[in-house]
Amino acid sequence: MHIAEGFLPPAHAIGWTVAAAPFVVHGARAVVKEVRENPESTLLLGAAGAFTFVLSAIKLPSVTGSSSHPTGTGLGAVLFKPPVMALLGTIVLLFQALLLAHGGLTTLGANVFSMAIVGPWAGYGAYLLTRRLGGGLLPAVFAAMALSDLATYVTTALQLAWAHPDAESGFLGAAVKFLGVFAVTQIPLAIGEGLLGVLLFRVLTVNARPELERLGVLTPEPAGPAEVSRDEVHGVSRAQAPDETTGGER
Repeated sequence: MHIAEGFLPPAHAIGWTVAAAPFVVHGARAVVKEVRENPESTLLLGAAGAFTFVLSAIKLPSVTGSSSHPTGTGLGAVLFKPPVMALLGTIVLLFQALLLAHGGLTTLGANVFSMAIVGPWAGYGAYLLTRRLGGGLLPAVFAAMALSDLATYVTTALQLAWAHPDAESGFLGAAVKFLGVFAVTQIPLAIGEGLLGVLLFRVLTVNARPELERLGVLTPEPAGPAEVSRDEVHGVSRAQAPDETTGGER
């Protein structure tokens, strides 16, 4: 979600910024380390950031003071782990606040905390749990993409409820109202985002398999017949091969 500019009290805006800052700093270090150790990851890192930017720029009207949209952070969380998405998500949200009037600068910390921190960690947790329970890559990707979206919306709803409690029922009453209104648009969006992630990873497994193997997303394939040595193909071990200098048997 993007909480609009000025919609949070100053104390809340400052508090969420302070809470998000350590994650963003850690994410910046993780990105620098990834690029230094694996320069070939730069293109895929950029693609993950662009994917998040495009999806989260799709804005649908929702509760006053916020909006509903996909997040796209599950993709980067699966590929590069959640810390990386703390930085990429912050960059995305900053550009959207400056260029698209989505969110705002005073609410940047709160939006980063929900979309770039909580969302990726929840999605990555769903991904790991699905894989460990025996699920394949594509079901795990669906869970990651959908849960990162839903976790973001739940966090934003709680942030808004904390900032604007109901006059009669307080925080809990406001939370129920915000969650209920968000759910109308966000649950279908989360399902759609999960399906989009499945389609995207089907393409990546064909066109970027070596990179996915290096990142640990896919298990390297066992050596096939084409990778067997020429002597083994012809049924002759190197120990039994003819002496190249004499032309006779060893």
